[in-house]
Amino acid sequence: MNQSKVAVLKTRPETVFADIHRLCELADLKNCLDPTRPVILKDNISWHFPFLGANTTPWQLEGIIKYLLESGYKDLVAVHNNTVVTNPYKGGRLNKLTPIYEKYHIPELYNFIKEQIRWEVYQPQARMKVLNQIFPQGIRIPEFFIGKNIVHLPTVKTHIYTSTTGAMKNAFGGLLNTMRHYTHSVIHETLVDLLAIQKEIHTGIFALMDGTVCGSGPGPRTMTPVVKDPGGEKLSAGFRRQRRH
Repeated sequence: MNQSKVAVLKTRPETVFADIHRLCELADLKNCLDPTRPVILKDNISWHFPFLGANTTPWQLEGIIKYLLESGYKDLVAVHNNTVVTNPYKGGRLNKLTPIYEKYHIPELYNFIKEQIRWEVYQPQARMKVLNQIFPQGIRIPEFFIGKNIVHLPTVKTHIYTSTTGAMKNAFGGLLNTMRHYTHSVIHETLVDLLAIQKEIHTGIFALMDGTVCGSGPGPRTMTPVVKDPGGEKLSAGFRRQRRH
């Protein structure tokens, strides 16, 4: 059975891109993502207003894009989702992510626009813990996700339902539609089901998590930003799952 690999680094503003490059090397990204398949960039906008600790940071996004392009992954695409309280268009603009996508000519798709993303019923091979009960008429996922790599870009923060949150919770908004709030009472089982589905549909899964400023308290929006290792160095982490061969 393939095992995940985790790498953690301290970083500084002056070296953040070089540190992200080294982090991806340590976490063995190239052996995780299939170089012949497109890469979905799934940023994490918990709150569309700028809020350190809650949202993907500009250096996190640009760092992973630079590494992917330098490593030969040319077919990159961003996929966004909305929530009842978050505007993804405003979030990308105010958190300075949209200019980065424009700089590197990376298209942005939205999974709630039917002309861009088609949802289809998916029958998982793995035995589901709760999703088949919550969605008895079928588990619907974005057809666009099937057969592609995915890179999650979460931050280190707390969450009122999951206690802490990261890449597994980041799949929540991408893979489930606007009825996903029905899963909150069984959120842990839901995340296990979603990870099983991800392993089936993606050709590779990688996550780059930014912990330069963490979120503490009633997350993911009403948190207290906490600078880790305030002597000047901060924490970044990456992990991956071995890609399918």
